[in-house]
Amino acid sequence: MEGSALAEVSDQLAIFAPALGLELPRDAFGKDVANRGLFQALAQYGGFSRMHWLTADPVSQASLQQAFLPNGGSTELLSTDLLDLYAPCLSGVLLRGQPYLADLAWMRGAFRHHHSYSLVGLIHTLAPPAVREQIGAVTVAPLQPWDALICTSPSVQRAVEAMLDQWEAHLAQRLGASRFHRPQLPLIPLGVDRCELELAADDAAARHQLRQQLGLHPHELLVLWVGRLSYFEKAYPQPMFQALQRAAQRLNGGLHFAMVGWFPGGDSDQRLYREAAERYCPNVPVHWLDGRDQELVRRCWAAADLFLSLVDNPQETFGLSPVEAMAAGLPVVVSDWDGYRYTVGHGREGFLIPTLGGASGGIGDELATRHSLGLMSYQDYVGAVAQHTAVDVEAAAAALVRLGADSNLRRSMGEAGRRNVRERFDWSVVAGHYRRLFEELQQCRLSSSSAEPRQLHPLRANPFSDFAGFATTQLELDTRLELACELEVALAALGQLTRLDRCYEGCHAQLGELQQLLQVLHHQGPSVPRQLLASFAPERQQPLLLGLSWLAKLGLVRW
Repeated sequence: MEGSALAEVSDQLAIFAPALGLELPRDAFGKDVANRGLFQALAQYGGFSRMHWLTADPVSQASLQQAFLPNGGSTELLSTDLLDLYAPCLSGVLLRGQPYLADLAWMRGAFRHHHSYSLVGLIHTLAPPAVREQIGAVTVAPLQPWDALICTSPSVQRAVEAMLDQWEAHLAQRLGASRFHRPQLPLIPLGVDRCELELAADDAAARHQLRQQLGLHPHELLVLWVGRLSYFEKAYPQPMFQALQRAAQRLNGGLHFAMVGWFPGGDSDQRLYREAAERYCPNVPVHWLDGRDQELVRRCWAAADLFLSLVDNPQETFGLSPVEAMAAGLPVVVSDWDGYRYTVGHGREGFLIPTLGGASGGIGDELATRHSLGLMSYQDYVGAVAQHTAVDVEAAAAALVRLGADSNLRRSMGEAGRRNVRERFDWSVVAGHYRRLFEELQQCRLSSSSAEPRQLHPLRANPFSDFAGFATTQLELDTRLELACELEVALAALGQLTRLDRCYEGCHAQLGELQQLLQVLHHQGPSVPRQLLASFAPERQQPLLLGLSWLAKLGLVRW
């Protein structure tokens, strides 16, 4: 499956998913929702004949079908063992919904060849230092030019390039390194189910029912937030409350704010939000709705008149909710922040509100050091950064006033948002970008003449080799062996094994093979493994060698 043997682009795809998680948790994180949507889109729109999931979870073909092709389709969905690399070789691509490619590159180099397939990862966030370290590991791992880390926004792309530049400069200064092989860093956005969101937003009955339930009069406007209600990982709500209060005063009331989400911090965090709402927007009714109730969220898209999200947290790198809002036909007022800047056109689909990052210097160094030493949690680390990121409250209030006072502007921006999603962010469009990337990586791989040797990770290599010097001697093909007792005694012992004897028996040959091996050793007399294994299939020789050392551990074979 190497070199020119793969001249045609494969129509199969392999996905690395250690914990597949067919059922999303009720309070699923955005990355989990995005990965589920991506895998469904690739199954539905990718044009693949087969998709293979490499997973540690026991999963049936029917459950894969229900999760990723619920409406049917021609793509065959299969699951296989996490370490089965035959499927990636067939596919030419192994996709992971995370950015952790270094270990997969070492695994590819150990058990196949670097030309066998491409590795593709997806960056959902850059904020956690642990994630940044794992991304940086691609610099020293055997990643290839036909591998890729997908960036979901230009800001992420630039940040990753700058981070790798700094890391490579350190390696050059410290170690004299002069050659670096980066994976490609293509820009492909996340997507949404446009048709489903349009259908939900256009439900007039749902709009009437929820607005009546919330106590809105026909002339009043419902401003919507959708997402986790987490000040330390999403957004401090005070700027939104302040902007709403100022806007309501200029519009003579008529604004309601629905915060649709859930509190990861529980009741204590909800009390913090309620206190801030009472302090900063006392004249705006704030409705706290459960964003884990998907039917309720559907009705919110229908009931709302405009969308507000003033995120300030580096945890956010793309932001699905403004794209969902645009698909629902809502004009959006969002902070000029990372992925939001990429998805929303200022003055076209809504308004981008200026932001001000905190000054760099010693305190930021201290935050990073405290977190790296385990003295500060990740939530406190990013929460402290976000607390010192400002959003222009006056600009947000002015945008809300413009939209609140002009129904035609709301309508035109809502229509522009739907066009934007239709052309750029519908999953059918995004799946096409992925398919083209896979084809480009395959052509790059097939045209390369690189010949790096197969190699395990030097710091995580074969334990029997790494610790060979610990024992007096090591079992090799020329180690002389003999039975330590009569054959009948040895065979009887194999029939009376304790549970301790059977620990990790999956690492060596099966019991029947070992009984046969004892009989060969009895027949041949003292022998070396090279002679004993000659009658067995080549692929069984490694399990049989470990089986010989196990028989020696039981005292049935002497060396």
